[in-house]
Amino acid sequence: MSFITEFNNIMWGGVLAVILLGTGLLYTVTLKVPQIRCAKHILGSLKSTLKSDDGSVSGFAALCAAVGGQVGTGSLVGVASALVAGGPGAMLWMWITAVFGMVLSFSEASLGQLFHEKDKDGNFYGGAPYYMTKGLGCRPLAIAYAVTTIFAIGVCIAMLQNNSIAASVMGVADIPAWVPGIFVTILAAVIVLGGVKRITDAASLIVPFMAVAYLAITIIIVVTHIAEVPAMFATIFKSAFTVEAAAGGAVGYTIKEAVRNGVARGLFSNDAGNGCAAAMHASAKVQHPANQGFSAMFGTFLTTIVICTCTGFAILLTGGISTGQDGVNLVQFAFSDMLGVFGSYFVVLITFLFCFTTLIADMFYGEVGIRYLFKENASVNSTVRIYQVIVLILVLVGAVLPLPVLWDLVDFGVAFLVFFNVYALFRMRKYVQYVLNDYLRQIGEGKQPVWDDTVDIKKKMQ
Repeated sequence: MSFITEFNNIMWGGVLAVILLGTGLLYTVTLKVPQIRCAKHILGSLKSTLKSDDGSVSGFAALCAAVGGQVGTGSLVGVASALVAGGPGAMLWMWITAVFGMVLSFSEASLGQLFHEKDKDGNFYGGAPYYMTKGLGCRPLAIAYAVTTIFAIGVCIAMLQNNSIAASVMGVADIPAWVPGIFVTILAAVIVLGGVKRITDAASLIVPFMAVAYLAITIIIVVTHIAEVPAMFATIFKSAFTVEAAAGGAVGYTIKEAVRNGVARGLFSNDAGNGCAAAMHASAKVQHPANQGFSAMFGTFLTTIVICTCTGFAILLTGGISTGQDGVNLVQFAFSDMLGVFGSYFVVLITFLFCFTTLIADMFYGEVGIRYLFKENASVNSTVRIYQVIVLILVLVGAVLPLPVLWDLVDFGVAFLVFFNVYALFRMRKYVQYVLNDYLRQIGEGKQPVWDDTVDIKKKMQ
């Protein structure tokens, strides 16, 4: 594991930060700052995707499932771990990652829609391997991405979700980790084995409730500590660019640690740049690829700018960072410090909801990788079922593994996903630019944007 740890320190300590933020900046310039310029279109796009007329997966349901896949461990454990390892300055780097991540999310979701495929049951499947093959014309890259997705997302991150749920339960009850681990695994099996429609239906019921509840409780914490908010912001900005003494110890937070943890956990919270969420967005049936692109932008804003900020503020305002705790137990301390016993149990509930929706989304992403690799095989459904059973067993094992081991495996796998996907995004930005321009052109003409399926997009881009 020492090799993996060293690799992660190098990659996430600077290399991937430059690659991710650089690509985000390139897309921001190429698309003329769509984070601001197109903000007014996001709400209208969300309204237009609320329902699907033919019973297929709606854009809103796909968004909820994608957000459910984004706001799990990253929004709770990830933020806590980032603050412990990188100091308060990691928050600023999370925000910067999210701003540029919004345009990357738009690009990935639009490409996912542009190059998705329909199976014999009428379900849409797509994502990075599909646009790497059909748009970029690079099947070896797509195969490498699909295999890495199965390992990093479909296995390692799925295990991490169950680990966080088990840890939160153990924080309020004296029971072994495998007890909640078994419960979560059985519940995940019921939903995941029911297919993508059951996954998106479950997410569209859970995600809006959990996001609103979490935001409401955090607002209470911020309001009751309102006098300390200016000092907190000053500390965040100062720590992001200076060496800071670590709370409760002699080891200091360095700028490198702030960047490494802020960017890594920021990406982990919203998936921007690694291409995974594109698979969920590709499953929707919408009128125009840009509709789902705008939904993806909103998802990144919600997960990192809103929900991760809620977690970070709760920890910093209650002084939790100096307790020596980490992971979900640090989040529990922050909420219980203000809300008493209710705070601890609330974190158990919200951890379960956040991590469970992420768990089922992660398994779906792994399934998409399997379907891509074996789509020419008549027994692809049987292969998917074997994958699901194996991962459910590993998810149970994940409940009892040490948290640092899981984080190392996740960071290792996601680093490769970012490399593969960012290369594809760099090469395919002309497709994304065409999609956005086509949408805005129709809006300017007073039309409801509808994608013309008769257009040979590849020929048009030549």
